[in-house]
Amino acid sequence: MYLVKTPKFMQAMWPAYTWSLPAAERVLYLTFDDGPIPEVTPWVLDTLRSFGAKATFFCVGDNVLRHPDVYAQVLAEGHTVGNHTFHHLNGWNTKPLPYLDNVRRCAEAVDSRLFRPPYGRLRPSQSRSLQQHFQIIMWDVLSGDFDQTITPRQCLDNVLRYAGSGSIIVLHDSLKAEKNLRFVLPEVLKFFKEKGYCFEGMEGKAAL
Repeated sequence: MYLVKTPKFMQAMWPAYTWSLPAAERVLYLTFDDGPIPEVTPWVLDTLRSFGAKATFFCVGDNVLRHPDVYAQVLAEGHTVGNHTFHHLNGWNTKPLPYLDNVRRCAEAVDSRLFRPPYGRLRPSQSRSLQQHFQIIMWDVLSGDFDQTITPRQCLDNVLRYAGSGSIIVLHDSLKAEKNLRFVLPEVLKFFKEKGYCFEGMEGKAAL
């Protein structure tokens, strides 16, 4: 089970995390987790480019090393990158020291002070240590594109219903999410562009 819209009380419980960004104008922050991979990420980049949109990619370090050309393309096209651990670890299931070592290993491949924990799961001790070096980026809209029990239309509705100025929206450039993502991403970009929104990366936007 997951929450599409992160409740305000949850955001208030962890005020040091970034859940959304103040936006006086119509700005949205698309984020893509779990890549880069050659099967999906280049298509995401092509789609973003066709709408003049920028995004933030929270990269798994192992994928960066496996697909350096795809990662280089993300950077070359002016998108922001963030750390998503080296092996996509669940913080609740990983002891603090191995988890932090995995984050550091990813940091050797991904030069960024933005960090998103896989599954949004961190132990308090992990969180305290990471906050000394990273801005922890969560989200206020979870598209559910990874959920293979929902239709692409339901996934799209999740975003259109809940996203607004300053929203941080989670999508995934992964094989598991590919079916929903290929339908949802162009529709989201088209819908919000027509309403006067722009899409920006988070470089320099989060308080570090």
